[in-house]
Amino acid sequence: MPHESLTVLDAGPSDGVDPDEFVRAAMQWHFAPTTGSRFWLDRAARLGFDPRQEVKGVADLALFPDVTDELREVRVADLIPRGYGSRVRLLNVFDSGGTTGAPKHVVQLDDWMWRSTEQVDRSLRAHRVPVGAQWLTVAPTGPHLVGDVLQRAAASLGGAGLSIDMDPRWVKKLIAAGKTDEVAAYTDHLVEQCRRILLTQDIGVLAATTPLLERFTREEDLLETINGKVKAIIWGGTHMDPDTRHLLSTDVFPDVPLIGMYGNTMMLTALLERVGLTASEPCVFDPVSPHVFLSVVHPGTAESVKVGERGQVVVSHVSKSMLIPNNAERDTALRVPPAAGHAGDAVGDVAPVPTVQGETVIEGVY
Repeated sequence: MPHESLTVLDAGPSDGVDPDEFVRAAMQWHFAPTTGSRFWLDRAARLGFDPRQEVKGVADLALFPDVTDELREVRVADLIPRGYGSRVRLLNVFDSGGTTGAPKHVVQLDDWMWRSTEQVDRSLRAHRVPVGAQWLTVAPTGPHLVGDVLQRAAASLGGAGLSIDMDPRWVKKLIAAGKTDEVAAYTDHLVEQCRRILLTQDIGVLAATTPLLERFTREEDLLETINGKVKAIIWGGTHMDPDTRHLLSTDVFPDVPLIGMYGNTMMLTALLERVGLTASEPCVFDPVSPHVFLSVVHPGTAESVKVGERGQVVVSHVSKSMLIPNNAERDTALRVPPAAGHAGDAVGDVAPVPTVQGETVIEGVY
């Protein structure tokens, strides 16, 4: 493949490039000795196929095994493609929540940060999230991706981002140990921090997890404040079942649009729910070609379920900075046709699987 064809890897989510062409170029980049990362170059010999020859498009990403368990102990330097050379700008090292085992590491390079921010920004503007409004974000920061995504989203819309950190790993440990009183005390601690900001600052956008939104329903002053001045609520982290989504949308926050956000560390970004859905419809998240591809499969066979049926969510991230193909997530969802111009499946009514590799999945405050 001519070197010039690799320029497609610099395309953004709004450039309309062909997803299959993008995937082919990514295979050349990530598996060429001069441009690929040490992780993928070392792993190539054990794949059992040649990605540069046999991966001809999005559908062929299913040829890859799920290698995400190998990201638990990988050296950060081994994840950076050699093709960046001395021009590489490593902004962050994020890791997964560690819900089912040791956390998995990913890197965020400068070019991908801008691609992710552009994609989230476009989705927020399509939802008419107010420009210039102050945000209150209650989400994990530190090694977690979501806090960074939300802070950059606020900045991209020209708003100040006020934030409250949370430690979901600690809460999950408390839940696993049966220390419900300590979980409640920690949640109260988060609520009190939210109260100080919501009652004293002009917050136009609130980004919080489902458990916190549910906890707010017990606080009359917060409900009055949120319904009185917040213009949009972005929920994410843990999942929201259809009944809760309908109740929060119609009865608890009837005057504030609720916008779902679905993402994870291996995706390296977040997806906003499809524009125009009602509270009575399933919450649908579309893939973002040419970088994020979703599929909904039978867990035992990895074959696609029928449209409208529930299966396990499989996510592939393909960019110049990282390749994470065929990652079986700890989520189930309904298979939905994607929005026009996007490859793969959309996912509806996302819900957690109860166990992963024999370990119970604990959602907690996040």
